[in-house]
Amino acid sequence: KREKIDYRGMGVLTVAVFSLLLGLDLGTRIGWNTSWIYGLFALSAAAFLMFLVVERRAGNDALVPDDVIRNTGFAAACLTVLAMSAIFFAALLYLPQYMAHELKFSAIECGAGLLPMMGTFAITSFVSGRLYARLGPKVSVVGGALFLAAGMFLLSRIHTGATYADLIFGMFVLGIGVGLFYSSITTAGITCLNPARASLAGAIVYMFQIAGGSIGLGANTAIVLSNSNFVDGISIAFLVDAIVAVCGAVVALIFVGGTLDREKLMAAWRHKHRAHA
Repeated sequence: KREKIDYRGMGVLTVAVFSLLLGLDLGTRIGWNTSWIYGLFALSAAAFLMFLVVERRAGNDALVPDDVIRNTGFAAACLTVLAMSAIFFAALLYLPQYMAHELKFSAIECGAGLLPMMGTFAITSFVSGRLYARLGPKVSVVGGALFLAAGMFLLSRIHTGATYADLIFGMFVLGIGVGLFYSSITTAGITCLNPARASLAGAIVYMFQIAGGSIGLGANTAIVLSNSNFVDGISIAFLVDAIVAVCGAVVALIFVGGTLDREKLMAAWRHKHRAHA
């Protein structure tokens, strides 16, 4: 049987995400307590619900097939990716803006200023595969989420007059979290499903990553612009991001990666003990 492209699913999902982002954008300009904002958020919620109905009716041709939607572990992985991507993209946007507006960095200096985070991200991603194999998916994913939460909490303490040195440790911790989380959650999500769904699972995880980034930028921008002081707005947004990261860690702890593999943890502890002996 020839597969069909799920145009209905794509259209409904586009309406859902677009109306949500438009509502977040307009809310900072015309105020939140308006019929336009309520209408856009209601439209977004209705479209998301309609998306589930459309996907169920589409059967095997669905953008997200029913057996994928019903897989609790995979759904939790996608939800966690959505939350963490919102946080990571916000950091990528507002850390350089803080450096430019408050520290008077040039564009090149702002990019170089992210090296503590991006360099740690790269190094942690390189070694996270070994940690995943040794500790299992749950520890790797939850650990990455908690590092993300800690990094955003540290960065939320910035204030007017803070120096670049005040950002370094927070970016370092955040980079560990991002590197550990993303490489682990992708593998954990894909392995929740039948191997025949591997390519589809990878594409869906990536879709949630991009959607989370878009929604996160909209939500963080709404928080920043709602405050009269730019730095205070960033601080509050980053604090909210830290709370969201903790919630994501809880979801991952309960649903992602199955039960905690105690044998792997004990084996890793014994290996470390022998190495120090």
